[in-house]
Amino acid sequence: MPAKLSEEEQALFLSEVSDAAPLKADPRADLRPKPPRPVARQRHLDDQAVLHELIHAPIQLADRLEGGDEPIYLHRGVSMQVLRDLRRGRWVIQREIDLHGHTRDAAREALANFLNRCLHQGLRCVRVVTGRGLRSPGQVAVLRVLTRNWLVQRQEVLAYCQAKPVDGGEGALIVLLRNQHRPQPNDLRKDVT
Repeated sequence: MPAKLSEEEQALFLSEVSDAAPLKADPRADLRPKPPRPVARQRHLDDQAVLHELIHAPIQLADRLEGGDEPIYLHRGVSMQVLRDLRRGRWVIQREIDLHGHTRDAAREALANFLNRCLHQGLRCVRVVTGRGLRSPGQVAVLRVLTRNWLVQRQEVLAYCQAKPVDGGEGALIVLLRNQHRPQPNDLRKDVT
């Protein structure tokens, strides 16, 4: 049991801490993931052009085949178990690219460069942040739809799915890339000359 302080000790203590002020910072650590940095918005004309293209562009086969609201893709010949594992978060996300605020052309180029760097480095699982379109005209997620279409056109993309809420939810895709060090079926053919 602590000893009681005398009046003299209490007065001494109060005189020493009289100019102290309470801390303004919360003593608890903030463990929430930091949101990605937004990229400066481009001209309004670019937004209108992208929106026009999205509305008037033909619907891709992948968009017609998607079931439900969650975007998924599985490359032909790849086991459904690969997609299940990707959706369950069993792959470690190794890199990320944020396409917020990019124009259509800038986003496509940035995504292609990013995927090429990841393949060169031997990375397999990446996150592509497209945003949810909340600041787009009509709140249409233009880059989200375009990015899905670009990804299905790339042979090195084996699968993708919507990110879990903690990883960006509907504003991000988790993409599984082909292992560049494993021989592909085309590489196994005997050369006939």
